Amino acid sequence: MSALHIDTQGSGPPLLLLHGWAMHGGVFAPLVERLANEFTLHVVDLPGHGHSAATATPLALEAVVSELAARVPRALWLGWSLGGLFALHAAATRPRAVRGLALLCASPRFVRGDDWKYGMSPELFADFADGLRRDWRGTLERFIALEAFGSDHAKDELRALRDGLFARGEPAMQVLADGLAMLQTTDLRAALPRLSPPSLWLAGRRDRVVDPRAMRVAAERTPQARFEQIEHAGHAPFLTHADGVADALRRFAAGLEEREMSE
Repeated sequence: MSALHIDTQGSGPPLLLLHGWAMHGGVFAPLVERLANEFTLHVVDLPGHGHSAATATPLALEAVVSELAARVPRALWLGWSLGGLFALHAAATRPRAVRGLALLCASPRFVRGDDWKYGMSPELFADFADGLRRDWRGTLERFIALEAFGSDHAKDELRALRDGLFARGEPAMQVLADGLAMLQTTDLRAALPRLSPPSLWLAGRRDRVVDPRAMRVAAERTPQARFEQIEHAGHAPFLTHADGVADALRRFAAGLEEREMSE
C-alpha cells in the first residue's frame, strides 16, 4: 500500500489542487498548463482514484487532510466539487497549513434541506446511489452529463470529462459509493464563520451540480471571502473557461501576497 499520489511541478508559491468525484488530478491539465510558470502545483489523486488506487489512506476528510498537510508546504488550497470539502476542512482545522482557500464549483453542503434551499435534491443523490449498484458505468455517464449541462461549451466539456474519466484506471465501486455518501451527508456550514484563511468562491453561473447561489450565500457567511462567477460556465469551468479560472486564481493569490506584506 502506498501514500497518496501527488504530482508536483512548476515554480512559485505552492498551489494544491483537489479534484471532484470519480475523477483524478489529470483533469486539471488546462489549469496546470496555464499556471505552472507562476505556482508550484501539487496535484492530488484522492484515495481510490487515479494513481492513488492502492493507497492505504481512506477517502475521509480528516485522513486525507492530515496526510496532505504533512506532505505539502503551506499552500493555497483549491478544491473542485468533492475536492472542495477537503479544502474547506483543511482551512477549518489546519489554518496554518492553508495560505488561502479557493472553492471551485463547491459548496459546504451539496444536498438541499429545510434550511439550505440551494443544494441538489436528496432524491437525485439516492437515485445516483441506487444507480451505482445497478449500472455504475451508466451512472457515471449520467453524472458527467449533469456536470457539463448548462455550459456554453457543453459538448466540449462532456467530451473532456468522458475522455479523462478512466485515463488513470477505473475507480473502485466502493470508493465511488464512499465519495457519493460524502457528498450526500457532509455539512461544513458551521465552520464558515470561524474560517481564518481568506477564501475565493468561484462559481459557474450555469452549474447544475452546485448552484452559484449556494456559493454566494456561503461566501457571505465567511470572513475575508470573495465570490466570483464565470458567466457562461457549467460545473467544470477549468475545462471550458480555463483562462478565466486561472485569472481569478492569479488575482486572489496577488491579494494574499498584498495582505501578507501589510501584516
